[in-house]
Amino acid sequence: MDLAFLHPLYEHSGPWASVYVDTSRHTEDTPHERQLTAQAMARQLAAQGADEATCGAVQNAIEDLRHSSEPHGRAFFARDGEVVLDLPLAHPPQAGDWAEWAPLPRVTPLLELAGEDPVCVVAYVDRKGADFEMRSALSRENAGGVSGRQWPVHRTGSADWSERHFQLRVENTWEHNAAEIADALAVCQEETRADLLILVGEDRERRSVHDRLPKRLHGLVVEAPHGSGSRLLDEDVEKARAEHVAWQAEAELERLRAGRNPDDEGRAGAVEGVPALVEAAREHRIDELLIRPNGPDAHREVWIGEDADQVAVRRTDLKILGEQHSWPARADDALIRSAVATDARALAVAEEEVPVGGLGALLRWK
Repeated sequence: MDLAFLHPLYEHSGPWASVYVDTSRHTEDTPHERQLTAQAMARQLAAQGADEATCGAVQNAIEDLRHSSEPHGRAFFARDGEVVLDLPLAHPPQAGDWAEWAPLPRVTPLLELAGEDPVCVVAYVDRKGADFEMRSALSRENAGGVSGRQWPVHRTGSADWSERHFQLRVENTWEHNAAEIADALAVCQEETRADLLILVGEDRERRSVHDRLPKRLHGLVVEAPHGSGSRLLDEDVEKARAEHVAWQAEAELERLRAGRNPDDEGRAGAVEGVPALVEAAREHRIDELLIRPNGPDAHREVWIGEDADQVAVRRTDLKILGEQHSWPARADDALIRSAVATDARALAVAEEEVPVGGLGALLRWK
């Protein structure tokens, strides 16, 4: 997950209000329920010590969702009477509505709720051309298409020589159109930076286009088993997106496992555990954070200073580094702050034993 969108959260010091709201349920009472949620979140923040202006800003932001048709939820991050960042979620928060007041914004849940949302281009293919649709968890939009040769495209059943000649022309038209579609789809992927290409249509038509795509794209292609008129097509698309996320996470975990082993000079390409991660963060060596949100190290307390690379296991360590002001913070959120500042990435993983303790990182250099 690219963390650049979090930069506004670290341009100001804390403390911060972090609020996650579930908007996946819609009934006649939704406007009233959202108003009650807004009041409840403001009370929670006030009970934790948040200032009145920030509580009011959060309450107003949630009340503005009274008539919203948001499909999943939203996350709000506020300080000093202002909502600094307001993000739509790709999945409803499993814990329901909650709010926290802390020195750093609670952004780790975003790795699961808003991150790793692969963009896919769905290509509706037939013998005459294709229409492209770009999809994410939150949107669908037209992405163009292509029209091939329109005639001839249908076979006949005759064995007559002239009919066989006609059928050869049909074959040539199919082949030409498949190549046109493949070229247009490759351009569409390059322009949209889509993570997946999903082909929808008859078996032969899908296969013809698949075979003509550049080899660099073959690993991104999925052929949907159901056609455009099937109610199961949406399930095919979501399954492909979920499998892509799982494959990506497993690939990064394999890199972590391989990087654990030191080379001949005793240097490793990956680290686990809070002390090693804190050291790597201070040295700007983290390339990608791997976080198991329910791991015990994720909520372990560390100490932070005003700058992103001022993070330590003990408060006295910060004083040794020359930082006079320090605050306790969760390890996962402190490390994400460091990652944002150094343009590193982050990924939520679900495997129980890796990384050890729930926090690990792939390093930029050993």
